[in-house]
Amino acid sequence: MSDQPINPDLTSDDKLWAALANLPLIGWIAGIAILLMEDKKSRPFVKYNAVQGLALTVVATVLSFVCIGFLIDIYMLYLAYEAYQGKYSQIPVVTDFIKNQGWA
Repeated sequence: MSDQPINPDLTSDDKLWAALANLPLIGWIAGIAILLMEDKKSRPFVKYNAVQGLALTVVATVLSFVCIGFLIDIYMLYLAYEAYQGKYSQIPVVTDFIKNQGWA
């Protein structure tokens, strides 16, 4: 899914916060918390996952009205696992959008 090498400068705290930002149902809370904490949002990997998780939560919320939200929740669990492994995940359309906006 991602061909970027794992950054050796990532701490276990970075990985944990990034994983929390990608969890279904509560990820949006972690994402907002990350963006409000100066020490967390200054870490590129953590900020990337926070913004991506928030963007995907918006997409999941909109799509849940069409009963697709459950599948996105499963995908978000996979993203949480990838983040905890220290990997950057690429979500088609969403990742490009947040990068083009300069959010991550």
